[in-house]
Amino acid sequence: MPRELNVAGMVCPNNVFLAPMAGYTNYPYRKLCEEFGAGLTFTEMVSAKGLHYGNEETSLLLYHGAEPLKAAQLFGSEPDILREACESEALKDFDLIDLNMGCPMPKIVKNGEGNALMENPTLAEKIIAECVKSGKRISVKFRTGVDDAHKCTAEFAKRCEGAGACLITVHGRTREKVYTGAPDYAEIAAAKAAVEIPVIANGGVWNEKDMNKMLERTGADGVMVARAAMYDPRVFCALMGEERPPLLPYFLRLIEEERAIYGERFALVFCRKMAAFWLKGTRGAAAGKRRLFAAETTEEVASLATQLFSEEGA
Repeated sequence: MPRELNVAGMVCPNNVFLAPMAGYTNYPYRKLCEEFGAGLTFTEMVSAKGLHYGNEETSLLLYHGAEPLKAAQLFGSEPDILREACESEALKDFDLIDLNMGCPMPKIVKNGEGNALMENPTLAEKIIAECVKSGKRISVKFRTGVDDAHKCTAEFAKRCEGAGACLITVHGRTREKVYTGAPDYAEIAAAKAAVEIPVIANGGVWNEKDMNKMLERTGADGVMVARAAMYDPRVFCALMGEERPPLLPYFLRLIEEERAIYGERFALVFCRKMAAFWLKGTRGAAAGKRRLFAAETTEEVASLATQLFSEEGA
C-alpha cells in the first residue's frame, strides 16, 4: 500500500510519483496528477545549458504554481553549468532537483548527456557532488545500464549516494531496451540493497497489481509512474485504492489552464494529443482521434471532448 516517504526532510504524502516526461508534465498536467493522488511530480526534462543561456522556452518548462512540493529535472554534462542551474533564480522555489542520467534518446546521448553519463561514472559523480554544493536536495534518475552486457545498477547507485544524492530512481531497463520489455526487478533490488537512501522503482507500472509486484520484488521505497499517467491520469486514484472520477470536467479545466499559461496554439496541440491518449481503448477511438486532430481551436477540442468522453462515460 502507498505510504508517506521522507526524502531528506521533504515529506511526500505518498510514495507513488509521477515521472518527468518531456512534452507532457507541464504545470497543469502535474497539478492534475497531484489532485488524483501522485505523491510527488516532476517538471519536464530541462536543459541546464538552456537556462545558462537564458532560453525563454527552457525557462517556461519550469513554470509552477502552488504545488505543495516542487521537483524539477535537469539534464546536462557540465558540472559547473548544472550547479549554476541549481543555484539559479529559476529553480529557487524547487524542493528537489533531479539529475537525468537515464534518457536513452540518441540526440541526448550523443552529447554525453542522459544515459551516456552511466558510461562516465567519474563525471557523473562530479556532477552530483557539484549540484549538492548548491544546498538543494539532489536526486538522480538512471537506468540499469547501456545494454544487457553492461549492467551496473548497484555500482552506479552507490556512486550516486557517495556523491551526495538523497534519492535515486531506477528505470528497470537498459538504454538499448528504451521502453520495451519487462523491468529488471533483480537489478532494482540490487540497487536498493546497495544504498541507504530511498530508492524509487520505475518501469512497467500500469495498475495496482504492477505496483505491488514492483514493490514486493525489488524492496523499493516507492514507484514512479510514466506512460500510464499519459493514457489516464486517474491511474493515481486506482493506485491509491480510490474510485476514478469522470474525466470530462478535468479535461475541460485542463484546456483552460493550458491556454491561460501557454497560449492558444500550445493548448490546442497539447490537449488534442492528451484527449487522443485518454480515448485509447474506447469504442470508436480511431474515429474520435481523427476528429480531434482536425480541430483548429481549443473550443472545438472542448466540444468534441464533451461528446466523446460523455459517450464513453469516462
